[in-house]
Amino acid sequence: MISGYARPLEGRSWLSRLSDSPLRRLDWTLICVTAVLTAIGSVLVFSATRGGLSEAGADPYSYLKKHLFNIAVGAILGGVTVALDYRLLRAYAPIVYAAACVGLVVVLTPLGATINGSHSWITLGGGFQLQPSEFAKVGMVVLLAMILGEPRDGEVGPGRRDILLALGLAALPAGLVMLQPDLGTTMVFGAVVIGMLAVCGAPKRWVLGLLGGAVTGAFMVWWLHLLKPYQINRFTAFADPSKDPQGAGYNAEQARIAVGSGGFFGKGLFHGEQTIGHFVPEQHTDFIFTVAGEELGFVGAALITALLGVVLWRGLRIAMQAADLFGLLVASGVVCWLAFQTFENIGMTVGIMPITGLPLPFVSYGGSATFANMIAVGLLEAVHLRHNPYE
Repeated sequence: MISGYARPLEGRSWLSRLSDSPLRRLDWTLICVTAVLTAIGSVLVFSATRGGLSEAGADPYSYLKKHLFNIAVGAILGGVTVALDYRLLRAYAPIVYAAACVGLVVVLTPLGATINGSHSWITLGGGFQLQPSEFAKVGMVVLLAMILGEPRDGEVGPGRRDILLALGLAALPAGLVMLQPDLGTTMVFGAVVIGMLAVCGAPKRWVLGLLGGAVTGAFMVWWLHLLKPYQINRFTAFADPSKDPQGAGYNAEQARIAVGSGGFFGKGLFHGEQTIGHFVPEQHTDFIFTVAGEELGFVGAALITALLGVVLWRGLRIAMQAADLFGLLVASGVVCWLAFQTFENIGMTVGIMPITGLPLPFVSYGGSATFANMIAVGLLEAVHLRHNPYE
């Protein structure tokens, strides 16, 4: 009789353990949408690269293989991030930030490599490069969350000293990135700083002052001719791509043609004439959205945009449910990072933003970007997993 009653009790105990499993408490919507985006991106990367590789007599699957390898490594990094208690990042945030800054300094030494006019890479061999500025986004988010997420006694939000400290520490990696120069990543840093200050409860005058300072700084950089000639040409082409269609405006003009030629349903996967003809440079990285626009049409491009919107929505939801201000700021910083980068990439493709060389999150080819994006999702999941302060 005793053994007869033991089985139901054991069954309930097993079900109870299953319901308490961390895997069950993950945000599976976020994970599934991220997986779908990476799958779509893999197909688009293959479409953008197979023709050129075949013409060169190389393996047409080489970029796809590297991309899938990057996704696998990124998934592992994201999984490790989820397993860590994000609240412990308070103690390790300065180390993460310092490591990111060291990487940015190393890039500026002879160990760094110049690709597409930007000295932003460290060559590892075997066709792989490391871009420290991508990891600096992670370091920026966790450090600002640590500083702004711990108000002093008697204060509701961060005080003046905390805000000045956060701005000073954010200026260091931003300055190092500008020396590369990488204007796009610097703009991401600015979006993250302003967004996190707005979320943490900083006085509005600081947020408005930063926005005004950003506009003034951009004007001064332009007026003092601190930008490289190719960067100035990119902004000029943004204002009027038809002014120099064979020069500075070539990328923007060809991107618009590729997206517009896809129509509503697209020309079909692997049948894009612009893609096959290699009219759009860097189509597997910065301009991956043109492949979607041409071959999958408005429907495919809208689907990718909607999926990215779901990622941002889940990130905002996680931020609002965070157990503490630190978790709220970590999740908010990640959302600001991904939101601005998504808007900038798609915007430069369709001609409403200047060309800055930022990849499309989860879709574009690129090892460092893929690793950083997966870590970002891991941070969101870590905050979500521990939104109950007693867990």
